Amino acid sequence: MVVFFGRQYYGGENQMTQELLRCIVELCEQMVCSGAEVYRVEDSIERMCTGYGAVRVDAYVTTSNIVVTAEMEDGREFTHTRRIKSSSVNIEKLHRLNALARQITATTPTSEEFRSKLEQAERVRTYSFWEQIVFYAVIAGSFTVFFGSRSLRETAASFLIGGVVGFLVLKAEKHSVNKMMVRFFCSAVFSTLAFMCLHFGLVDSVDNIIIGNIMSLIPGVGFTNALRDLFAGDTMTGILRAIEAILLASCMVLGYIAIAYIYGGLAV
Repeated sequence: MVVFFGRQYYGGENQMTQELLRCIVELCEQMVCSGAEVYRVEDSIERMCTGYGAVRVDAYVTTSNIVVTAEMEDGREFTHTRRIKSSSVNIEKLHRLNALARQITATTPTSEEFRSKLEQAERVRTYSFWEQIVFYAVIAGSFTVFFGSRSLRETAASFLIGGVVGFLVLKAEKHSVNKMMVRFFCSAVFSTLAFMCLHFGLVDSVDNIIIGNIMSLIPGVGFTNALRDLFAGDTMTGILRAIEAILLASCMVLGYIAIAYIYGGLAV
């Protein structure tokens, strides 16, 4: 029996190996890439390593790096480091990985079984490219109505512009383009299209169209996770996530301001 932070764990038949630690880090890497909070990932690492018999676990997790050292009762130490290059938000995948982490803690399977379960957890349903574009369009049109538009033409314009924005975002993600550049460019694109619709008399106002398309790009989950990390005591990660969210939002604002300045006379 191992007492860890006031909790008792009973090690299973399988004890920690370098391969098992590698599997644990891979699972937690996927959690970070799916949008998990740092304290959740660190807690999962500690629980799983302790389940495999570790008497001390030192886990340091940020949005770009994972470092884990597990010390066994006989003095052996296992260390693994993983660099995280990109992250997004996938709630379904995160739910599966979180459930798997709890299952691993309770059952302590072998490394082969662990990797098989991890591969199964990663097989979440993915939406096709065109389905995701439709989602972007529906989100933009829905928020245009939510923020007060009563014009069918404005809603339709926002719907179509949202599809264009979704196309650009998905293409940029496929080629790993810098997130800030994507936000700036997409903001400039949908602002340009909105002002063009106004110029040609297709709509009476661009306000609701622009705000409807902005909502699909706002880093709301990232900023929320930043606050949760700060409240949980992970100051460094919380600050980094908050700065990233603020920079992304600022890039969207700059994209809109640049186009609004150019088309300012048309808006009036």
